[in-house]
This record gives sequence, C-alpha cells and structure tokens, in this order.
Amino acid sequence: MKQNHNPAPGEGKENIVPFIPDGDFYFKKGVDAFQKHKFDRAVKWLQKAIEEKPDNPLYQCQLSIIYTETGSYHTANQILLNVLETSGDSYVDCYYLLANNCAHLGQLHDAKEYAESYINKNPNGELREDAEQLMALVDNDDSDENDEESGQEDEQLTYHEMVCHHMERQEWDKALPLLEDMSTLFPEDDHVRHDYAYALFFAGYGEKALGMEQTWLEEDPESLHARGNLAVFYDARQQHDACQHHINMLRNVYPVQEQQKLRIAVTFAQTGQYDEAYTRFRSINDQQMDLMSYYKWYSTAAYQLEKPTKAFSIWEKGCERHPELADEKRPWDAE
Repeated sequence: MKQNHNPAPGEGKENIVPFIPDGDFYFKKGVDAFQKHKFDRAVKWLQKAIEEKPDNPLYQCQLSIIYTETGSYHTANQILLNVLETSGDSYVDCYYLLANNCAHLGQLHDAKEYAESYINKNPNGELREDAEQLMALVDNDDSDENDEESGQEDEQLTYHEMVCHHMERQEWDKALPLLEDMSTLFPEDDHVRHDYAYALFFAGYGEKALGMEQTWLEEDPESLHARGNLAVFYDARQQHDACQHHINMLRNVYPVQEQQKLRIAVTFAQTGQYDEAYTRFRSINDQQMDLMSYYKWYSTAAYQLEKPTKAFSIWEKGCERHPELADEKRPWDAE
C-alpha cells in the first residue's frame, strides 16, 4: 500500500532556490520601461540597478539617455561626467552623448570638443559618423564666433549648469567647491558670490553667509539677489520681521528677465508669500523653464492657495521633465 508522506515543516526547503533580483534584472526592467516611454518607471529601475552595481558605467549611461530623452540635458551630462571621472575612458560613448547634450543646450564649443574626443579615442566607433555630422552642424552654427571667447563662455555656462544641478538637489558639499573655482575663474560674475552664500548658509555656516550678504547689500542696495537671499535666510531662522523687511522691498520689483522672475517667485514661495509667488509664477514663460525649482515651488504655491488641480498638473509636468522630482516630498503630503 502506497503511503503518503507529508513533509514536516521546513522539510524540503533546501530544494527551493530563492529569487534575488540583481543589477542586470533591474537594468532590463529599466530598458523595457524606457522602450515603452514610461520614463518615470525607467528612471526608478535604473536607479535600483545602479544601487546594486554602482561601478557599472553602462547602467549610468543608460540613465543619462533617459534624462536626455525627457529634455533634462543638464542632469544627463552630470551623470556622464561622473562616469568619466570614475571610469576613465572605459566607456568612450560618454563623449558622444555629452556632445549631443551640449548641442541641445547651445554649448557649441563644448559639443565640438566632446565629439572630437569621441573620434580621437574611438576612431572606428559605431558613432563616428554621427559625431562627424554633429561637428559639421556645430561648425556651421559657430563659424562667425570667436573661438576663444566662445570657449570661455561655454566653460562658464557649464559651471553654472553643474552648480545649478547640485543646488536644486541641495547637494551643498558638491556645489561649494565648484562655486569657489568659479569665483577665481570668473570674478566679475555677480551671481557666483550670492549662490556661494546661499549654499554656505544651508551647509551650516549661517552666520558667515548672513554677514556676507549684509555687506554686499550695503555695497549695492539695489541687489535683488542679496535681498532674496536675506529674506530666505531670516525666514529659515524664524526672524520674521527681518524677513518681511526684504520681502516688502521685493514686492515692488518686476524684472524683465525670466531667470530673475523665477528667483523672486521662488523667494516668495520659500518664505510663505504664496499669493505673491503664484502671481509671479504665472508671469513666467514656462517654455523657457527647465529647472526643477520652477515646478516644485509653483506647485507648492498653487496647492497652498487651494488650487489642487493646478498644483497636481504642474507637479506631474515637472516629474515628466525631471523624473527625480517624483522622489521629493509633494506639497499635499502630510507633514
């Protein structure tokens, strides 16, 4: 007679092979999502793959391609530069990808240099023809410019983009060394010292940052940058009267340049002046905005004014352009 044998608890488990996802699994999921144009999901899978294998340049380059596809060229370039810094020339395609992104950003001198680097380092590479076409386009657009002056402007713009990338993500320890380099290379760039003070304040050096901005405001009482920084600093310290003094001065200022409009709008939002912030954000040409802070603080102002549909729409659009925004705390999340 056949007897049934019921295994005791735990018996036979040694035959079960547990499935443990690895970097290649996450990478494949990310590529699949990318091919289906599900960019937010693709970014999350690729980030998981990188967590599993942080030294794999292929994973990081694929992530940069996703950011390029969504128009986040600055973020893509930062990833590619990190790959070159850590991996050397083991992944030469980075140079072509950088060239392509720089061309989209209008950084023609840098685009040409990166394309040339790709060809020099990989003369028989499969992207050689694309790199040569890119160089030809750049030469046509850049033929009347002075190469030396253009190169300096491109270098300065590249620094600005890298600093902006780190500051928007509150990576103060990465922003500060770059700003120190910029203060030496471009001493006449007024934005650099104010960005330095801002990063310094939130890196934990509040007294020093405050002192710097107060001195600069005495030297130039019309400085919008100094007043904006001081308003944010005093608000963070809950010195409301001092904050309000600078806010009141900014209420009567209506800049023409889009970047200055954004700076003032964000300042109002950061200091809780949501009515004023919302009005200022509405005056900005969103076609010229590719900054995460625009979507983050515009959505915050809209939500605080009980416009949840508008706030959600702005946030979703921001996540499409900057997938990493999805990892930030949303305005409607509970404290």
